Amino acid sequence: MNHSRMRASMTKPHERIEVVFRPAGQSAYVLPGTLLTEAAATVGLAINYPCGGRGTCGKCRVRIIEGNAPAGDGDIRALSRDEIADGWRLACQTPVFGPMVVQWSSAATSAAQILTKTVARQGRDADRQPLIEVRPVELPPPTRGDDRPDLMRLEAGLGVSLRAGPAVLRVLGRQLADWGYRGTALLRGDELIDFVPEASPNALVAAADLGTTTLAAALIDARSEQDLAVAARLNPQRRFGDDVLSRIQACIERPDSLAEMSAAVIEAINDMIDELCRKVGTPPDAICELTIAGNTTMQQLALGISPAGLGRVPFAPVMARGVEAAAAELGISIHPRGRIYVFPVIGGFVGGDTVAGLLACGLTGDSGPSLLVDIGTNGEIVVWDGRRLTAASTAAGPAFEGARILHGMHGADGAIEKVVFDGELQCNTIGSAAARGICGSGLIDLAAELLRLGLLTPQGRLLSAEQAPAGTPPSVRGRLIEYEGKSAFLLVKGEQSQHGRPIVVTQRDFRELQLAAGAIRAGISILLSQAGLKAEHLQRVVVAGGFGNYIRRHNAQRIGLLPPQLAAEQIRYEGNTSLAGARMAALCRAARQSAEELARQTDHVDLSTSPQFASVFAESMLFPERESN
Repeated sequence: MNHSRMRASMTKPHERIEVVFRPAGQSAYVLPGTLLTEAAATVGLAINYPCGGRGTCGKCRVRIIEGNAPAGDGDIRALSRDEIADGWRLACQTPVFGPMVVQWSSAATSAAQILTKTVARQGRDADRQPLIEVRPVELPPPTRGDDRPDLMRLEAGLGVSLRAGPAVLRVLGRQLADWGYRGTALLRGDELIDFVPEASPNALVAAADLGTTTLAAALIDARSEQDLAVAARLNPQRRFGDDVLSRIQACIERPDSLAEMSAAVIEAINDMIDELCRKVGTPPDAICELTIAGNTTMQQLALGISPAGLGRVPFAPVMARGVEAAAAELGISIHPRGRIYVFPVIGGFVGGDTVAGLLACGLTGDSGPSLLVDIGTNGEIVVWDGRRLTAASTAAGPAFEGARILHGMHGADGAIEKVVFDGELQCNTIGSAAARGICGSGLIDLAAELLRLGLLTPQGRLLSAEQAPAGTPPSVRGRLIEYEGKSAFLLVKGEQSQHGRPIVVTQRDFRELQLAAGAIRAGISILLSQAGLKAEHLQRVVVAGGFGNYIRRHNAQRIGLLPPQLAAEQIRYEGNTSLAGARMAALCRAARQSAEELARQTDHVDLSTSPQFASVFAESMLFPERESN
């Protein structure tokens, strides 16, 4: 369509146009030609378009209630004629050239089910020095016979030598005098962070997990080590692409996108900090320390470091050891003298979240071989053979997060998260809401059930109703349909869904699942082989990450995502190990030292250079022939 002609007829150059988003009622005022996704972002609406704005995923559909928005090529490819006639458009493909009222669909923006659960680790050991100390003190006031400097007076009262910066020293003398030389010192090692009048002030630390798709944070009392609050949200960088490779490519092709992505995640961290503090009724400046764990790309983006090196062979990151910095330097709103610690990375795409996971699950404490696998968009795998650690990253892709699946979605209300067959096909949705899509755990369940019924072959081919084995229940056979000319399985009829359209899983969707599961399985196979191990040698498999916590063991094994040779009790879900490890490092300096040692002791394996990878990956894409006992 001729956007320039439309712009001339609708508005004057540089005149801002109002776009009203319903049901929130928020108004954005934008320049002509601004895409609806960009307009929505200016008023804080979360945007779900995993394709990075290329118009290929169809997830950002909106309905134009008022205003003129001719359908473009992307709309025509992704939407039906009836939907287009009814005003539906792709927000990432729709520029604004005149006033609009837009109905933002629940599929385009929603609250996600994000894992914040962590498995509790050791409490405070007697010989474990806390990172932040709270030291109440009462000092003798100065006299003619005792004219020691204020800092030395405080040192004597605490029994330690102290470092203090100008910001603390500027106010220390007045604070001591005003408060009768009584108060509480907040210490980070030998550094005086603050001196406060309260006998028991809030002394808080925070931990954050930066995932490709989701973010999570926890607020912790530094003295009791008790969690006070948790917060989570979708990663706002998704608008640059649903995987790290898309974001790296954006930095290479458009250098200013680095600053945009960095600012987006820092703003999200600050939003989570505000939410945490509101929940417990304390100001953000009570937080003295923040630790951050994420994959290599996410950590570099948060620090404002270009990940371009990860976009070309040999995929070398900039950072290796952990980074400590003033929180204010990054624009993170905690205590004025608060600091951040960003986890060390192992190598390539194996980042701080994996190091944090190793710290949290204690893999090296196992007497025999063990495996840590973080299942997500960027799958990380670590093998412990009893003597050494090897790690690799595999690009599983975003299928587990619901992206690149025709009716896929992330884990939010209305997502089909469980599929079982007990004579009839049963679907369970998050929030018990009417179905509006399927998330990764539901997709794994469905594939496993269809394999058991003989309706999905080990090669990943979905049979038609005519090809279904004898004895297939009629209610299931009737779900084997053609959808837009392709083989598909009907999960929910249109009249039963939230949006009035059928929810199906297509042949292509099963191929995407094969690619994702095959990548994880191939990575596990190669690392085990290099360690001289077989899957049956493993004593323990730790499944980490937000997505991994929601999958059913037997179904993950049926599709080959997890080793089918293992007994179910050998597979343990440890929750969000990245957040758990970040939490440990926020409380104890020894935990940070352990993280640095784990990162340097772990051998990084670049799977792309393995001569076995192509053949192992091709074999791993096949679903297992039969279910293991």
